[in-house]
Amino acid sequence: MSGMAVSRPDHPSLLPALLAAPDPTDRVPRSARDWAVDIACFVLAMLFGCLMLVATSQGTHPPHHPPWLPDVMIGALGCLALWGRRRRPVELAVALGVLGTVSVTTSGAACIALFTVSVHRHFRTVVLVAGVHLLTGAIYALLFPDPRESFWFAIIWNVMVVAAIVASGMFVRARRQLILSLRERALRAEAEQQLRVAQARHQERARIAREMHDVLAHRISLLSVHAGALEFRPDAPPDEIAKAAGVIRASAHQALQDLREVIGVLRDDASGDTPERPQPNLGDLPTLIDESRRAGMTVTYENRLRDADAIPTALGRSAYRTVQEALTNARKHAPNATVTVVVDGSAGADLTVEVRNPLVNAASGIPGSGTGLIGLAERALLSGGRLEHGPTSDGEFRVRASLPWRGETTPAGASNGATPP
Repeated sequence: MSGMAVSRPDHPSLLPALLAAPDPTDRVPRSARDWAVDIACFVLAMLFGCLMLVATSQGTHPPHHPPWLPDVMIGALGCLALWGRRRRPVELAVALGVLGTVSVTTSGAACIALFTVSVHRHFRTVVLVAGVHLLTGAIYALLFPDPRESFWFAIIWNVMVVAAIVASGMFVRARRQLILSLRERALRAEAEQQLRVAQARHQERARIAREMHDVLAHRISLLSVHAGALEFRPDAPPDEIAKAAGVIRASAHQALQDLREVIGVLRDDASGDTPERPQPNLGDLPTLIDESRRAGMTVTYENRLRDADAIPTALGRSAYRTVQEALTNARKHAPNATVTVVVDGSAGADLTVEVRNPLVNAASGIPGSGTGLIGLAERALLSGGRLEHGPTSDGEFRVRASLPWRGETTPAGASNGATPP
């Protein structure tokens, strides 16, 4: 292989592709690896040029050859020019191709320059530079014919060498692009994994927040009611005061226990080996209503369930939390009103939970966050149902949850753990 010829000025459309701007990576300072590669390229170009000089000078009928001294000088300059191949690979490959028409010792440097263009430039630029190399190779064969070989053999040999260099360079380019693509995919997968972890943490925190609200709001509202009774009736009989104090102590102890269990979820190992604590379900509704009655509320409970033992665990828990939050709200906003709790439904239909109490102007003064009904609506939505709440035309405030009961066979009392609340 000999060299290349510069594109003619009457083809301006080819110049932008041929003289493409250097890649941003060309401006990066050389690393130790880059220095090693550049030194190796320089040494290989020198050795290949000397080999070509010796090969074209031997034989009984040596071919016509350019003058040795100018040839060696041009070859040395071409090898030194390889140090700038990272900044101007196209211009260098074109220049070495032109010099190759009068110098055989630039062959090694021209091969390395063409390989560099094949690695770092687009396919159109590579084809143009390779075409210039083929053209200058044909010019060299015409200027310095080899009597031992035909002209067409020299052309075919030049085409094979150029094609091999271009193919190897494009292979290296494709491999680098594949590695970069795999690296980008790995980084993207890692970022997506971190996003999924963050979303999982957010969902877990939201779950724990709902659990803390559902559990503690009920207990603390009981404490507030009994403490308020002691505050407004300091002259109550000692046995009533003792009874109220006992209820406060028991409620405080239970609230502390619930708080400890809920916070324990935050301290559980992420492996999930520790099972979650048992969660309440519809079977615990009588206990919940008895606690409210002992706190001074008037609660009417109607259980109209059919196939109550076949209620799924998650469904029963959602119904329990709905009644618990509704009773807490009634205790806050209608402390002396009668509360009616109705649970109805059957497998294959909706499980409905309805809590009603008359609208009153009095309030207990217990502060609230206003997120209880929002949490219930979200819980019902996650269960595939819906929640309705608000005043009715009968002068009552109603909370009604409709939860789909798809007829699963896992009963609510069969498993109370390891299921989200």
